[in-house]
Amino acid sequence: MSCGEPHETDCTEVLDHLYEYLDREMPEGDCTKFESHFEECSPCLEKYGLEQAVKKLVKRCCGHDDVPTDLRAKVMGRIELIRSGETVTEPLGGPASDLAGTDVPASAEGA
Repeated sequence: MSCGEPHETDCTEVLDHLYEYLDREMPEGDCTKFESHFEECSPCLEKYGLEQAVKKLVKRCCGHDDVPTDLRAKVMGRIELIRSGETVTEPLGGPASDLAGTDVPASAEGA
């Protein structure tokens, strides 16, 4: 997605790192670049607003459930693999039997 206008920070870069911005996981200087981009690019601002709303909804609906430690570790490991650029082809946690017996809260099953 791009608005077709030239920006100091390209739309693709902003959208590729949108969740890092939303989760406050990027350096302050990058946050400032993103904020400047949102001020001049309405399509990216709209996408940011949508993703922010989804994140708030998920937190409100599912944010009170405790996540099993082993499941959290598997998800965080997968995120690190993806961020490092490795190709991930098998389902989360390996074979489905790895997740068998994992206690998933009822409110997370339909998410």
